[in-house]
Amino acid sequence: MAAISELKIFSPIFNNSNTQTQYCNFHYTLKFQTENFHSKTPFFRSSNLVSRTQQWRPCLVAEVVDSPPSDDSEQNPDEETASTAAAVAAEEKKDRRKAVKIAWEKLVRWSRSLRSKSKPDVLQRTKKVVVLGGGSFGTAMAAHVANRKAEMEVSMLVRDPHVCQSINQNHLNCKYFPNHKLPKNLIATTDAKSALQGADFCLHAVPVQFTAAFLESIVDYVDPGLPFISLSKGLELNTLRMMSQIIPQALKNPRQPFVALSGPSFALELMSKLPTALVVASRDKKLANQVQQLLASERLRINTSSDVTGVEIAGALKNVLAIAAGIVEGMDLGNNSMAALVAQGCSEIRWLAKKMGAKSATLTGLSGTGDIMLTCFVKLSRNRTVGVRLGSGERLEDILSSMNQVAEGVATAGAVIALAQKYKVKMPVLTAVARIIDNELTPQAAVLELMNLPQVEEV
Repeated sequence: MAAISELKIFSPIFNNSNTQTQYCNFHYTLKFQTENFHSKTPFFRSSNLVSRTQQWRPCLVAEVVDSPPSDDSEQNPDEETASTAAAVAAEEKKDRRKAVKIAWEKLVRWSRSLRSKSKPDVLQRTKKVVVLGGGSFGTAMAAHVANRKAEMEVSMLVRDPHVCQSINQNHLNCKYFPNHKLPKNLIATTDAKSALQGADFCLHAVPVQFTAAFLESIVDYVDPGLPFISLSKGLELNTLRMMSQIIPQALKNPRQPFVALSGPSFALELMSKLPTALVVASRDKKLANQVQQLLASERLRINTSSDVTGVEIAGALKNVLAIAAGIVEGMDLGNNSMAALVAQGCSEIRWLAKKMGAKSATLTGLSGTGDIMLTCFVKLSRNRTVGVRLGSGERLEDILSSMNQVAEGVATAGAVIALAQKYKVKMPVLTAVARIIDNELTPQAAVLELMNLPQVEEV
């Protein structure tokens, strides 16, 4: 073995091919083997340091120290550094896991604390809920409410006697859910008076375009204080009214309690009791909280909001955007086109909604971004299906005649142009959908026009 002397430096210096050097990581230390291991005199003496280093570049600071003889079994410096780094990484991972665990435990404690303080007074007091409309979403919500409390009566007002009989005798909605058993405390009727009598809450699931005429026909049986929870999404074609305007006006009662329910939800998944989250919006905060207590369960989260306009306009226009997304799919334009179109559509909805007084938080929440994602990207969407078939070349009349459910976006698209003009908002994507539906523009021509719009700054 040879003795080692170290020259600790603070910047890289010596550059001589004749020098036997070994560099250690992080220390910038040069180790030199002495010619005589038994000599007690270090290779570098303070007296000869200058003369010995004349052939090398000068250093800023240097110090000579003696080191013990090298050991052939000594760990390689690189291996030692790697081992240390691995130990540090393991410790950091352990700390992160601990921090995540603490954060989760705090969240669970907070949740349990709030649940323990909440009083399910509303559910306990509610004896009867009426559901207007026997469609897929109305049926799914009726089943959900009926499952909340076996002693509660849930009455569905339906038009079709055959569906009414199927629900009462077989506990099935033969038209929409022939394979899903309905709760026994859910009954159906075609008689509006008996359905509405004694109801504590009303779930309104009649399509938007038929709502006014329907409510005017049953106004005599509606209690002025009966809270209406609207499940319908869309705008009335000729008047541009939202459901929060249609229902009180049709019932001739400006003070009729109103709540809008919206969010990403397919009826089939609700019926299958899959986890879902929705939002209820009302200008009456107390009423919104009551509906939250009525509907919220282990499988259905209910958020509350006071932004009725934002919830309704987002829920209406996302159906039109879903048709556009379907057209892109039907034309096989690819994922890039789909992402660009949906992003542009979201901006257009935001521009209009904010002009109408909606809050930004609403548009990025469940009733905005959440519902748009579901409706535009999932095959169960009725409006998206209409778009796919339009993009594939089918005629709108043939598409609608083959469907047993209403695609609200078809009618709502017609209202988009009028709204855009009223609020002076440019909405190229949604307007293009309206023109395609009116058979004034082909999907191919619409794509060409949209792609050739002026290049602008993103807003």
